Amino acid sequence: MKSLEEDELCFPHLLNSSCKRTVHPHFVSTLIYILLSSICFLTVTLNLLVIISISHFKQLHTPTNLLLLSLAVSDFFVGLILFFQIMVKDGCWFLGDLMCMLYIVLDYIVVSSSVGTMVLISVDRYVAICEPLHYSNKVTQKRVKICVCLCWTCSALLLILLLKDNLKKTGRYTTCFGECIIVITYIAELADLFLTFIGPVIVIIVLYMRVFVVAVTQARAMRSHVAALPLKFSMTITAKKSEMKAARTLGVVIVVFLLCVCPYYCFALSGQDSLINLSSATIVICVFYFNSCLNPLIYAFFYPWFRKSMKLIVTLKILQPGSCERNLL
Repeated sequence: MKSLEEDELCFPHLLNSSCKRTVHPHFVSTLIYILLSSICFLTVTLNLLVIISISHFKQLHTPTNLLLLSLAVSDFFVGLILFFQIMVKDGCWFLGDLMCMLYIVLDYIVVSSSVGTMVLISVDRYVAICEPLHYSNKVTQKRVKICVCLCWTCSALLLILLLKDNLKKTGRYTTCFGECIIVITYIAELADLFLTFIGPVIVIIVLYMRVFVVAVTQARAMRSHVAALPLKFSMTITAKKSEMKAARTLGVVIVVFLLCVCPYYCFALSGQDSLINLSSATIVICVFYFNSCLNPLIYAFFYPWFRKSMKLIVTLKILQPGSCERNLL
């Protein structure tokens, strides 16, 4: 009996202070490990390809692609963070309080910056479709870079405000060895929920609904021989075909993002207290993180330039002189 009890502990040699291990059937435990490992590997690899593609090829240095680069960076770190989720699949944290806090900080910054980037992508598509004549003046590479930097900076500052008590002393709320938790106040939890979920989702939905309405209107106008209308009016309602295609592709990215993120926040809303246990709700967390793996697959399906760049990267042709000047579009 004693041996059985020790096997259920994260640290068997600490009988009185060790946390209990979450015991899963061997088949379930193996399945979770394989699933998380596969998602982790694919997320890191595919997003690294996106980062290399947009960074290396000069032709891809557009404002929209800079936003995709920011999203790929956050998704890449999500893949690295998922490695730690694999380690706590049995409910035990073995890396100490400092690494626990580092894990939480990195996870929060990456997730919130990813949400912020989704909002920026929605704004980018809104301007491109609804105000096509002013797009090149309003959306420049310099402004996009500033917005991306502000997005990541604000994510870090928000984290400091929400977790200031947890950051003062690591592990101050742990009750046993092998636990990795944070505690936030009810007000902080509501603020976090609104700033990183409800608010951004409302903005994204409103902007894309507007984009959808304008796109439908433009499609109907073009089918009605818009060329016969006055030139000024025709130019106003007609968006470039490439912009429309980009709007559809990024619309798919945003819909997939909402489908993957909503279950996680709905689960968080159903909680009875403000205690966040990082080893719970494995399925919901898997769906949440799986979104970071899906984005590059969506690019591969919709963007020919990504498929071409992947081929050049895998075959190491990007190491050739002048490869950054290749035509991918």
